[in-house]
Amino acid sequence: MRRVVFVIYQGFQPLDLVGPHEVFEHANTLAGGGYRCQVVAPAAGSVKAHSGLSLHAEHGIGDLAPDGVDTLVVAGGRGVDEACHDAALVDWISAAARGARRVTSVCSGVFLLAAAGLVQGLRVTTHWAREEQLRRAHPEVVVDCDPIFIREGRVWTSAGVTAGMDLSLALVEDDHGRDTAHAVAQELVMFLRRPGSQSQFSVPLWGARPTTDPIREAVAAVISSPGSRHGIPDLAARAGLSPRHLQRRFTAELGMPPATYVERVRVEAARRALAEADDPVDAIARRLGFGSAETLRRAFHRHVGVAPSDYRERFRAMKEYA
Repeated sequence: MRRVVFVIYQGFQPLDLVGPHEVFEHANTLAGGGYRCQVVAPAAGSVKAHSGLSLHAEHGIGDLAPDGVDTLVVAGGRGVDEACHDAALVDWISAAARGARRVTSVCSGVFLLAAAGLVQGLRVTTHWAREEQLRRAHPEVVVDCDPIFIREGRVWTSAGVTAGMDLSLALVEDDHGRDTAHAVAQELVMFLRRPGSQSQFSVPLWGARPTTDPIREAVAAVISSPGSRHGIPDLAARAGLSPRHLQRRFTAELGMPPATYVERVRVEAARRALAEADDPVDAIARRLGFGSAETLRRAFHRHVGVAPSDYRERFRAMKEYA
């Protein structure tokens, strides 16, 4: 039984705990067990998140020995700066990390890993809004806030909030394989990351998995760079097949022709770009291979049912309401 220990503190981000916790618990159900999840805080009992939500920590660092941890998950949150000055907490994290198979952080939880001396010289990520603070506070680490998550040996760090679930899916895949991770993602209505990829773009669950290496090569080319040239000749060359053979094999394995797949991948990438950045729609269209804002608008309406500008406004309205 692998012990997964989540570290929280006053002012933590609740989704940094609940999201990853649910991924591991769903993996338990779907894979027939394997994880024992525990929550530890400076003191056992009620711990208030920065949003005001109170959650119960079953253990305090005084009653939970730091040895025997398989995977350590340190949550982020607005309270992390104060938590970094809690010497007892930092020491416990350091001690737990020494014997852990994996040491991970969600969002600004990386500040606690840095305070414990666990990421010196390593490439790490965090929420983009904390990037400059992390660079200034810890010049000994290499900060890269482009990827959703980064793996450096046994140390894994992730970007903000829901990226912790992407990270947890990758950890489950590392333990139980792609099929279990895919099943967990379906249960939680999540995106499933491509194995080994550090791209910000995730493979959507509508995408059937190719069954042969040539088609995997073609799909990987589309996923890794949606905006590149992905005409039939380009994908055929990537797969090592004739254009006619590629179209037949691709449609048989993916359930749709290459052009349809490319368009859907590009639309998913556009959805993320519209939600996460303020780039003009025409700039997003050019970057993702649509050529023009009008082409993006038509494709977006076909697959999403609204115009790109409306989608951006609705997404922002939901974030402001939340």
